Amino acid sequence: MTTVTAPPLRDRLGLPATAGRVRLIGAHVIDSLGTGLILAFTLVYFAGTTGLSVAAVGAAVSTARLLALPTAVAVGPLLDRYGARAVATAGNALSALAYGGFLLAHQAWQIVLVCLLAQAGHAAYWTSSTGLVVLAADEGQRPRWFALVQTLRNAGLGLGGALGAVLVADGGALRLLVGLNAASYALAAALLATWRPAGAALPPEARAAAPGGYGAVLRDRRYLLLIAVNLTFVLASMVLSVLLAAYLTAGLHRDAWTAGALLVLNGVQVVLTQNAVARRLERFRPTRVVAAGALLNALAFGLFALVAAAPGWAVLAGLFAAMAVYNLAETVATPFREDLSVSLADPERRGRYLALYQLSWNVGQAVAPALLTLLLARAAALPWLFLLALSAAAVPALLRLEHTA
Repeated sequence: MTTVTAPPLRDRLGLPATAGRVRLIGAHVIDSLGTGLILAFTLVYFAGTTGLSVAAVGAAVSTARLLALPTAVAVGPLLDRYGARAVATAGNALSALAYGGFLLAHQAWQIVLVCLLAQAGHAAYWTSSTGLVVLAADEGQRPRWFALVQTLRNAGLGLGGALGAVLVADGGALRLLVGLNAASYALAAALLATWRPAGAALPPEARAAAPGGYGAVLRDRRYLLLIAVNLTFVLASMVLSVLLAAYLTAGLHRDAWTAGALLVLNGVQVVLTQNAVARRLERFRPTRVVAAGALLNALAFGLFALVAAAPGWAVLAGLFAAMAVYNLAETVATPFREDLSVSLADPERRGRYLALYQLSWNVGQAVAPALLTLLLARAAALPWLFLLALSAAAVPALLRLEHTA
């Protein structure tokens, strides 16, 4: 009689092997928790502690974010020379310094400076984060690691945002909020600094960069096509932070609580299903999986657009159905899109490749607020139709990428 051994619980849940990587996981959780603590409350903090108007604070923060756009490009050569762990550690340390500086910023130029340092720290960390997965993942487990990172990020952002909201409700806790945030990044930096990836040189040796620099990356048409595809997903991801609440309140004249409920659905659905979805899809080609995610995004945006013309009784159900499909698209595409960003990169210049990939995120995040709100001002359904067209266009681009790989 043959005994069939059930696969380990870790495999059934779609989780990667994590032995020896606990410090890395802790760093990801703490980094995301810290981001969630302050992400929605930067304007509130500076307006409440400096005496400057919200408009002046907003202008200073926007200036800092624009100045920080080239950071990812500067990080690329550092990744190639010093490795992902060292650069990510430095990024978190810089973020800790920047948020400590929030406590001392009282003028507009000081706000620009500390926000610029914070953005640079974030860019250094998240440009390095893909390389951290490469260091951590066993053979064939990169999609599972990317899924785990996505789950940890969503959970950390959600918990951080909730804790931040509780602290902001107490008017005297704004400085405590910022202090906690600075401490969280310092702890994340310490965890990364003491993590020793299996098989890595101890300490990692600085190495000369491969010849060609960014010029060689810009001549790689396959990777430029992937960056263009990723930009469509970046704009799609900005629905949550830019478009959703404005669409519900200004376009559909619904209460703001509906947006909050949809955001909770997003966080819960992604956290509970991300790794299980990745496990079920890991036997397929990454390009096909990402193309399926693009099609799901297109379907979700079509549903969001239709809600604008739906009868009142169907609006709420339509919104939750559209959000469920949108969340599924996120869980399907994200780990495999990140895996493609690594597998299509030249290992000798991986830092520079990942830097340009990260730049597509920075550019999309800078462009999306103005673009999507401009379209929304013209017609409630217009931004959704625009995003639908972009998502649909990503599908043939991914199939072309598959044939040229």
